[in-house]
Amino acid sequence: MRVEWHGQSAFSLTGDEAKVFIDPFADMSGLADRGLQFDYPPIAASGVDLLLVTHEHGDHNGVEAIAGEPPTLRSSAGRLESPLGEVTAIASEHDDVAGTMRGPNTIFAFQLDGLRVVHFGDFGQAALRPEQAAAIGEVDLLFIPVGGGPTIGAIAAAEITLSLNPTWVVPMHYRTPRIGFLETEEEFVAAIAHVERCEIPSFETAELPRGDAPLAVVPAAP
Repeated sequence: MRVEWHGQSAFSLTGDEAKVFIDPFADMSGLADRGLQFDYPPIAASGVDLLLVTHEHGDHNGVEAIAGEPPTLRSSAGRLESPLGEVTAIASEHDDVAGTMRGPNTIFAFQLDGLRVVHFGDFGQAALRPEQAAAIGEVDLLFIPVGGGPTIGAIAAAEITLSLNPTWVVPMHYRTPRIGFLETEEEFVAAIAHVERCEIPSFETAELPRGDAPLAVVPAAP
C-alpha cells in the first residue's frame, strides 16, 4: 500500500484493491484573515474509490477537492457498508468536554490490502474509552493527531499508540513549515522507541520493517 500525506490530516492510501482518501481540505485561504498560516499545496485527487470525512471542519471536509463522485462516509458512527466492505465508524469527541466545545469526531477503522487501518481524525478526548478501544481492535496502521490545541497532544497520543500497539503509527495534525499553529511532532516522536523519517511525503508499507513495538513513520511535509 502506498500512503501519501497531503498535509494536516489528509492522506491517500492506494492499494491493490482500492484507493481511499481521508480528510481532504479544500480552499483554506480564509485562515489568513485570522492570522493563521496554512500553505499546504492544494489537493487534486482522482480515482478515489472511498472518501472518508471524520468531522465537518474546513481542514477535513473539503470533498470538492476529490474528482468524481466517490462513495463517501462522513461524520458517521456505526458499522457501515462501503466498496471495501465494512467500515467501523467509532463515535468520539473533538474536545475533552464531551463534544460541547468542538463537536463530534469519527474514528474510522477499515481493511485495505490485508491491513487494519485506523484514522483518529481530530480526536480531542482526555483518554480513549475502553469501549472505543474494543471497537478499534487490532491495528496495523494508525494515524493519530499529535499537535495539541484542538486535539490531543504528544503525550496523550503516545499513550494511546502504546495501548493499541499498532505495527506502524503516523503522526498528523501538527506544526510544520507549512502551517503556523499547533505544536510540532518532536515530543511525540521522542516518546516512541522506533522512528523512521521519510524524505518525501509518501511511503510504501511493504518497505517498512515490522517489530514487536510500534514504528513511528514520519513523512516529509508536502
